[in-house]
Amino acid sequence: MALDRELVGRSYPPSAVYEVGRAKIAEFARAIGSDDPLHRDTEAARAAGHPDVIAPPTFAIALTLEAAMVVLDDPDVALDYSRVVHGEQRFTHHRPIRAGDRLVATTTIEAARTVAGNDLLTARVDVATEDGEPVCASTSMLVARGEA
Repeated sequence: MALDRELVGRSYPPSAVYEVGRAKIAEFARAIGSDDPLHRDTEAARAAGHPDVIAPPTFAIALTLEAAMVVLDDPDVALDYSRVVHGEQRFTHHRPIRAGDRLVATTTIEAARTVAGNDLLTARVDVATEDGEPVCASTSMLVARGEA
């Protein structure tokens, strides 16, 4: 079944606040094999001009993945999740995510189309501080493979 193009532009309410902690940043950095001291050492981060340790750029997935799930939970989005593969992921950063940030994520459907029997859904998750300062945006495309 083809995706409804009327879904494009649909936004969902902001997520709950996600408080970024030093331990979570260090854990994520360790998981991706980063030994950059900016992710673990407060003094090194401050010497580099940051108020606290900063997260690796892909750390944003820790909150954007959960925030994007609202799209899959929307009954109007008729994706057969058993046939879904992750087609693309990109991040646009306005500034680094840092320890102590209190972030909210707002998800919007950017594109919905069918190509060669495959449904392609693109969602953008905008991440900002709870005070509204833009931090980053995550854009991902899901591909629901056709049955043919």
